[in-house]
Amino acid sequence: MNRREALQLLAALVAGGSATLALAGPRVLAVRAWPGKTSTRITIESDSELRFFVSSLAYPDRTVVDISDVQADAAFQKALETLKNDTGVLVRARIGQYRPDTARLVLELKSRAETAAFALPPVGQYRHRLVIDLTPTDADDPIAAFLTKLAERETTLERAAAELAIPPPEPVKPVAPPPVAAVVPKPPTIATRPPLVTHVKPFVVVLDPGHGGEDPGAVGPAGTYEKDVVLAIARQTKALLEQDNRVIVFMTRDEDVFIPLGDRVKKARSVNADVFVSIHADAFTRPDAQGSSVFALSERGASSAAAKWIADKENQSDLIGGVRLMGRDPVLAKMILEMSQSITNAESIKLGRGMIGELKPVNKMHKHAVEQAGFAVLRSPDVPSILIETAFISNPEEERKLSSATHQLKLARAIRSGVRKFLATQQVRA
Repeated sequence: MNRREALQLLAALVAGGSATLALAGPRVLAVRAWPGKTSTRITIESDSELRFFVSSLAYPDRTVVDISDVQADAAFQKALETLKNDTGVLVRARIGQYRPDTARLVLELKSRAETAAFALPPVGQYRHRLVIDLTPTDADDPIAAFLTKLAERETTLERAAAELAIPPPEPVKPVAPPPVAAVVPKPPTIATRPPLVTHVKPFVVVLDPGHGGEDPGAVGPAGTYEKDVVLAIARQTKALLEQDNRVIVFMTRDEDVFIPLGDRVKKARSVNADVFVSIHADAFTRPDAQGSSVFALSERGASSAAAKWIADKENQSDLIGGVRLMGRDPVLAKMILEMSQSITNAESIKLGRGMIGELKPVNKMHKHAVEQAGFAVLRSPDVPSILIETAFISNPEEERKLSSATHQLKLARAIRSGVRKFLATQQVRA
């Protein structure tokens, strides 16, 4: 090719303009939003990594994302239509061609929000993703709200204990015996009652529905998502447990949002949990695998190859759901990893054994003993913690049961009974 031919080819490429750029740049595959009470996550999936720049505007409140080498074409416009905007801080999203080589995504917000954006490499079913987290500056703090509720419940229990209190009887004065020579009278005895307990703290149970948001967990043959099933079971369990006013329940998530594994542990410790129960629905490569299992943490290796396989699978949740690595607390991470957990692990196994006894009448057990492995979500050094695989969602029959509200209630009752029996063995909280 001579110089003239090369110049003619270059002119043709320039004349092609945006069409050529569209072919050369990344292609947007999907846009998804996960609105929550405290934050909204938006993910833009593409066939190659996106380069982007984020800024914020006020009056009205907006987040602007400029994406390089991407065209605001009909496919991108259609992908935006799938965004949910009924809840959360996001009102609507629109895309425009800011420059020939830059698409501008404008996120219109209900109120001012802090924005964090980061890229994720391909993992599992997903290609490259650009993640945008919007956190309203005026969002309520769920931990603070729960601690307020906990204090109110404690006050209620104290009042109930005070109302039941019976004042101790007056001291009984013994009648002096008639004087007898050479007999020394014994000192008087006073009948008393032991002090009444009037300061009673409710037990705090943390229920952790696995996965959520961008991370669906396992998917059944009929398309049932693990994240939806376990959230339904957790909600029913919470309602059953709180029928006893001595128990108060905190949910690590109560909506379809993703919570990093480390944050789930932090939440449990922040509310001073007495028990942590993570609820899941297992999957395996063979559709005939079935039954429930209960797991506790092991720092010395897994109790079986299957337990290690399941732990590794559950620990991938952060990669699938998307965790921003910046800003992690290395001191807390080191503390959680290095603190001795022998006493807590023994209590966790005790909790797990009781849970197996309650699950047996409801579902066939895949394992009849508590299995142990290095589950990241169970790494709380001072909270007895277990993970329940309620059934194999990959088994068509068990998937059908898990989708049934009746069977979900049976599982919830079993979990409630297992937790209550464990709490009954704990010291009186006063």
